[in-house]
Amino acid sequence: MRLFNTLTNKKEEFKPIEEGKVSIYICGPTVYNHAHIGNARPMIVFDVLRRTFEYLGNDVTFVSNYTDVDDKIIKAAKAEGITEKELTDKYIKAYEDVRAGLNIEDPTYKPRVTETMPEIIDFIQALIDKGYAYEVDGDVYFRVTKVKEYGMLSGIKVEDLIAGASDRTLSEDDKKKESTTDFALWKKTNEGIQFDTPWSKGRPGWHTECVVMINKLFKDGKIDIHGGGQDLKFPHHENEIAQSMAYNGHPIANYWMHNQMINIDGEKMSKSLGNVLWAKDLIVEFGCNVFKWLMLSTHYRNPLNMTDDVIAGVRKEVSKVENATKNASLYLQVNHVPAHDYKKETVDAMVNALEDDLNTSLALTQVLDQVKVLNQVMRVREKDNDVIATEYATLVKMGDVLGFLFEGTKLSEEDIALYEQWNAYKKEKNFDEADRVRKELTERGIL
Repeated sequence: MRLFNTLTNKKEEFKPIEEGKVSIYICGPTVYNHAHIGNARPMIVFDVLRRTFEYLGNDVTFVSNYTDVDDKIIKAAKAEGITEKELTDKYIKAYEDVRAGLNIEDPTYKPRVTETMPEIIDFIQALIDKGYAYEVDGDVYFRVTKVKEYGMLSGIKVEDLIAGASDRTLSEDDKKKESTTDFALWKKTNEGIQFDTPWSKGRPGWHTECVVMINKLFKDGKIDIHGGGQDLKFPHHENEIAQSMAYNGHPIANYWMHNQMINIDGEKMSKSLGNVLWAKDLIVEFGCNVFKWLMLSTHYRNPLNMTDDVIAGVRKEVSKVENATKNASLYLQVNHVPAHDYKKETVDAMVNALEDDLNTSLALTQVLDQVKVLNQVMRVREKDNDVIATEYATLVKMGDVLGFLFEGTKLSEEDIALYEQWNAYKKEKNFDEADRVRKELTERGIL
C-alpha cells in the first residue's frame, strides 16, 4: 500500500505500527444538522481504504467520533426548542442512517465528546502541569510557541500567524491570551451544557477532543492513519499535533490523509450560495451505487465537481454494472447454478490500483472491464455455467471491496417457477400467456 502522506507531502510505502494491524481515526461530524455531501465524501473514501486493508488481510481498528458539544449545537437546539442531548441524538441517528444507506461499514468505535469528558479534563490538567497550557479567568489556553514543531503539517509559521494578528482588531478573547496564536482547551460558559472542572464550569475546545479520544482508545496515543477533509488540516489537525507533541512527544499519526472538497457546477458548496446538498436526499434520488460511484470517480485528493453531465455519465456506468449483475444473477438462479469462488487475480488487479493511494477511478475502470467480460460469457450461445458463475462472483467481489451493492436480486422459488413458466409459454408460442407472465415478472423486478 502506497499512500500520500500530507505530513511529508509525498507518497510513501505504508508500514503499520504493528504488523497485520491498521489503526485509523477519521474526524467525524459536529451533529447539529443533517450530513451534507461534503460529510459523505470522507465517509466513502476512508471506507474504501478500510475495505482495501481488510481485503489484504489486515485487522483494522477504525474510529470516527461525534462532536456533541459545540456553540452551533446550543444555537440549533434553541431554534428547534429541544435539549442539546435530544438534538445530538437526533442527528447522530440521521448520520447513522446515511452510513447504512451508503453501505458503509460501521466504525469499530464511535466515541462522543460528552462520554469522554473525564479524560479531556485530565488531559488539559496534564498540559497545564507540563507548562504547555495556562488558565485565565476560567478559560484554559495552549501555548503554541512552546511547540517548536508547530506547522509541521500545514507549513504555516508561528511568526506569520503573529504578524497576521497585528493587522486585525483583537477580540476580548485574544486580549486574555499570552499570544494571539494560543488556542482554547477549555471555555468557561454559562450557556448550554456545562461540566465541572478545577478551572470553571464550561466545555472543551474543539481541537482537544479528537486527540484525547485517540489517547483513550489507542496505546501511547499513536495511530497509523489520521484522516479527514482538507478543511481540517489547519487549524484543527495542526492543533491536534501540537497537543500530542506536548503530551506524548509524537504527532499522533504516522500518516495523515486529507480528501478535497466538493463543488457544485464549479462553485464551492456553501449555505450562503444556497447549494448545500444533504446526503440523505441524494441517497433517495441517486441510490447507493450512483452516489458512491460519483464520489469515487474523482481521486480523493482532487476537488470533485458535480454537474448534470457528470451525474448522467455516472448513471450510465452504474446501469451497465447493475444490468450485468442482474441478468447474470437471474440466469444462474433459474438454472440452479451453485455459487462459485471469484477469480482472485482479477480482484487483486483492481486492489492493486487501490493500493496506489486509492486510485478509485482506475478501480472503477477495471469494474467496467469485468462487466464486459461477464456480458461476453453471457452472450455465448452454448453457455458455460461455471464460467458465468465465476465471472459473476468476481464482479460482485470487486463491487464489495469498493463498498457497492451489485449483487443481483435473490429470487424465491415462486419467482423461479414463474420465470420457467414464461419460458415454457414462449416455446409453446403461447404469446398471450407469455406476455401476461412477462408483465408479472417485470412488476416483481425480475425482468
